[in-house]
Amino acid sequence: MAAEVYHQAIGAFQSNSYVNNFSHHQKLRNNLVKLVTKDFISSNYLSRARTSHYGQRNCSVIRSSASQTSIVDIVSSPSRTNTTDTHKKSSEAALILIRHGESLWNEKNLFTGCVDVPLSKKGIDEAIEAGKRISSIPVDVIFTSALIRAQMTAMLAMTQHRRRKVPIIMHNESEQAKEWSQVFSEDTRKQSIPVIAAWQLNERMYGELQGLNKQETADKFGKEQVHEWRRSYDIPPPNGESLEMCAQRAVAYFRDHIEPQLLSGKNVMIAAHGNSLRSIIMYLDKLTSQEVISLELSTGIPMLYILKEGRFIRRGSPVGPTEAGVYAYTRDLALYKQRLDDMFQ
Repeated sequence: MAAEVYHQAIGAFQSNSYVNNFSHHQKLRNNLVKLVTKDFISSNYLSRARTSHYGQRNCSVIRSSASQTSIVDIVSSPSRTNTTDTHKKSSEAALILIRHGESLWNEKNLFTGCVDVPLSKKGIDEAIEAGKRISSIPVDVIFTSALIRAQMTAMLAMTQHRRRKVPIIMHNESEQAKEWSQVFSEDTRKQSIPVIAAWQLNERMYGELQGLNKQETADKFGKEQVHEWRRSYDIPPPNGESLEMCAQRAVAYFRDHIEPQLLSGKNVMIAAHGNSLRSIIMYLDKLTSQEVISLELSTGIPMLYILKEGRFIRRGSPVGPTEAGVYAYTRDLALYKQRLDDMFQ
């Protein structure tokens, strides 16, 4: 079964082009220090002082023109300062975080970073298992990185959701791409979930370590040096990103594009990577740089947060797909699950 799903998933994802995204990655690799200094550090995305500007920042990545009929219309583009009225109507919103399943390079013990490697058979099984564990949690919009292993994880997980809505990747890379991916049935659009791919949610770029065997790299440079590259907060590998640099882009994107969706009452799933998700968790849980470097995330294990009264509350990770109480369901989630039970009895 997993093998069949694997081949179907590979075929589907090979039909999608992310040339523009990886053109950007190449620029990132060649000019990383310059890019981070100019675009991320000097703009101080993580500063709370930027809050006053959020009203002017719309989620352009998921905006569509009025003249087009697109699945993207399901998701509005709220800013951080115009969500107050909507938030009053919705008492809470769910945020699901999933680290992608094992990739083919994970399986070979290679540094992967921003190299676009698909899931292994084990990774496919992990994604399906993750889907079973969140099958009764509402999902209105999905964000993934631009890398196929995260997108496969999101898509495969949603095949297990009881609501049976279809995830559809948004193509906003050009006007033609948006026009050609229009959906002309209102009923079909209502039974779809928009999937937004963003390079800012990519794994941190491992520079000259990408493609190297981890054990051989440790033998060559020494375990302490490799551990410093992998686990320090602000020391990058050669020509790569540190966790701090990854956090600056990932958290900025979360605050500008994902948090407004949650504040407007949308239930969000993020399928991404160890370091980009650790960065987001650092923001959600207000962790220090020392605390985040020791944070470990298992592949294919969902984490659930609830945004309620402007505060993120971690509800934990499930132990198994059949244990209904592992998420300590809130009242709203329990009611949603009951509606699903009634619908599919």
